[in-house]
Amino acid sequence: MEEKEIVLMDYFNILWRRKWLVIISTLCCAIVAGVISFLLPQKWEIDTVIEPGKFLFQTEQGEFEEVVVASPKQIAGQINAASYNHLIAAEMKLELEKLHKLRAEDIRDTNLVRIFIVKKEVEMAKSILAYLFDHLKKDLDMKIDVEIKGVDTQISSNENFIKQKNLTIKGMMIEIKLNKIMKDKTAEVILSTKNKLKISESRVNDITEEMKLVKVRIDGIEKQQKKTLAQKKEESDAISLLLYSNEVQNNFRYYNTLDEKLSTEKITQENLKLLVKEKEGEIKQLDTQIEKILIDIDKIKNEIENINSQISLLNQRKARIDYTRLIKEPSSSLYPVFPRRKLIVLSAAILGLMISALVAFFIEYNKNRENPENKSV
Repeated sequence: MEEKEIVLMDYFNILWRRKWLVIISTLCCAIVAGVISFLLPQKWEIDTVIEPGKFLFQTEQGEFEEVVVASPKQIAGQINAASYNHLIAAEMKLELEKLHKLRAEDIRDTNLVRIFIVKKEVEMAKSILAYLFDHLKKDLDMKIDVEIKGVDTQISSNENFIKQKNLTIKGMMIEIKLNKIMKDKTAEVILSTKNKLKISESRVNDITEEMKLVKVRIDGIEKQQKKTLAQKKEESDAISLLLYSNEVQNNFRYYNTLDEKLSTEKITQENLKLLVKEKEGEIKQLDTQIEKILIDIDKIKNEIENINSQISLLNQRKARIDYTRLIKEPSSSLYPVFPRRKLIVLSAAILGLMISALVAFFIEYNKNRENPENKSV
């Protein structure tokens, strides 16, 4: 430890003996560096911040997640790889070397990309960033346009489907009206048939009553005829018997006619009753058809409601689609970023100190080698 302390003290003594060499050399380096830094042209950092377009993506679970058309790291990589430098240089008629300091970086935990360039021509740098943003927006928004077109196509398809279903509902409503008209006409037929049936029943009653009266009249004539036959008859009574016989025959013929009419009316009644049953069955069928159509209409309305919900979701999805946008306009730093005078002067001073210390050690080494008696280490 004592030997090490002796060695360190020797080094310190060497530096102390050559202190003016070290101090003057360090000051000279610092002064020269300061003068050079003041002579160097000043440069500013001009930057802008962009946000790539984004849209909603449906996962396999049916949930929607927000994704960007291109990751910020990918966009920064393309810019750093000078992918747009040739285009910008050609449009601005600049030398390609003037764009070599165009750089980009993704901002951590965000979807933002910071693009910057260090130049002394601030307005030119702003123009370069503006041209770059235009190209980026054009490339990135192509994917957004495809996404919007796809959403619009789905919305249009669903709207056309709803129009078709509404036309189907209108057709069904017309069919219901036609069925109701047929039902009303059938009900009128039933009412008319029932009225005819009542009339026929009234006729049957009248014919039945008439037949009873004829039967009574025939029985009375037959009794009178039998009574006449039981008595002694004169010639005039023979004529009376003949008349009684003709009257009985006429009444029998009339009775048979009434009986035929009664049979005909009963047949008519049966036909009318069958017609009423048939028409009532038709009304039941029409009611069943109307009920079935109404059920189908409710199903179609539910489908339309579901499609409207899908359209609403698609519109919300479309509203959540964002184009690439400029978050921060191109702007320069408040102070020049080059040259960094303090850093240059400090670095030059440290370098001068190290070089002058080495020179002092070298001079002391040569002196000791020439005069071994004066060797201190």
